[in-house]
Amino acid sequence: QVQLVESGGGLVQPGGSLRLSCAVSGSIFSIDAMAWYRQAPEKERELVATISYGGTTKYADSVKGRFTISRDNAKNTVYLQMNSLKPEDTAVYRCNGNIRPTWYSGFLVTWGQGTQVTVSS
Repeated sequence: QVQLVESGGGLVQPGGSLRLSCAVSGSIFSIDAMAWYRQAPEKERELVATISYGGTTKYADSVKGRFTISRDNAKNTVYLQMNSLKPEDTAVYRCNGNIRPTWYSGFLVTWGQGTQVTVSS
């Protein structure tokens, strides 16, 4: 089975930094685009950043210039470097990927369970 596991969340003061990781494991044939989402209490889920297999990136306006998404295809891992954090960045952050399992000829959207990021003084 394929699974995504996020790590790196925690409590940080405004202006601080965190680096999130999302590792994909299991019976994987290939991984295409990957992304980070977040959801704060009483708010809808927000797309934060995306990255293609070749490394092309896109960002939400709210994080542009502060966050950087990257990937290491050899490690099947995607990262989110978060700098200059603000209280409004507080949310559960989840990664997803378009992943082809070894047992299926197409790609499936697969989600991790999330990691909590809290920005507060």
